[in-house]
Amino acid sequence: MPFRCLLALLALVAGCAGIPEPEPRNPVLDRDFPDPAVLIAPDGWYYAYATQSDGFNFQVARSRDLAQWEHVGEAMPVKPAWASRTQVFWAPHVIRDGATYYMYYSAERNTAKGKCLSVATASAPAGPFVDSGAPLLCGSGIEHIDPMAFDDPRTGRRLLYWGSGPIRAQELAPDRLRFAPGSRPVELLQRDPKRPYRRLIEGAWVVFRDGYYYLFFSGDRCCDREPRYAVMVARARDALGPFEELEPPILEASDAWLAPGHNSVIADRRGNDWIVYHAIDPARHAARTAPGVERVMLIDRLEYSDGWPRVRSRHAVP
Repeated sequence: MPFRCLLALLALVAGCAGIPEPEPRNPVLDRDFPDPAVLIAPDGWYYAYATQSDGFNFQVARSRDLAQWEHVGEAMPVKPAWASRTQVFWAPHVIRDGATYYMYYSAERNTAKGKCLSVATASAPAGPFVDSGAPLLCGSGIEHIDPMAFDDPRTGRRLLYWGSGPIRAQELAPDRLRFAPGSRPVELLQRDPKRPYRRLIEGAWVVFRDGYYYLFFSGDRCCDREPRYAVMVARARDALGPFEELEPPILEASDAWLAPGHNSVIADRRGNDWIVYHAIDPARHAARTAPGVERVMLIDRLEYSDGWPRVRSRHAVP
């Protein structure tokens, strides 16, 4: 290695060593902020996007260090024409390509029951996002929800993962606004009523690390009076599987938090992975008289051992 390259490498390592590790204390965002999906933008901020709540179609929050978060407001102030008369906007995921931010989400259309997948674009990470004009895919129930866009670093394929029931993936076109011509959805994981937390599976999130594609997913019930929800993980050598699942869940209920789930994973500036997810405060839930649940945002470190991710819950209590 040339001497000047060695000096540059040592300077980079020293710079990373000087970046303090975040010290979050849960919940890092103490408001209803379901299904959080996080990215880091070129402006140095981490942005988190969440399902509708408190009058927002899609919520946005941001942080400099993953520990202290501020709620920014509305990501998509104008509803798409095909869902203008509904208020069911779920599970956004944002990915950046050049100067454009693409937000994949699910919503209920005006004319029929059943959720649709769609995509909106913006020129800034906090929006405003504008819908592309028509859904990518619609169904009769909740089978087409929880999209997650992933660029395969090995093949260059632009993939979209989604689903509540089986979890699926399909290649996107280069413009990211539609599926690639001739592509078909591939079913990756199936629900299994005989196994814990798998009567329903959803909330896919994919990470590529050390030669494995790790597919995080959640199940069963997230949002009723008796929630039962947890985070599982599967891995494969190819982005489209076949996947092997880890037993047991890597994150499930504790005395401190009920129904943890629907996670994203973000690497901090030191290269450490963090799992960001929602959960329910049991005391508030027991006292709640309004319908529905309140899901606040939490974060914990992920560590990898024996080829699998594990949650290091140093900050798992309020």
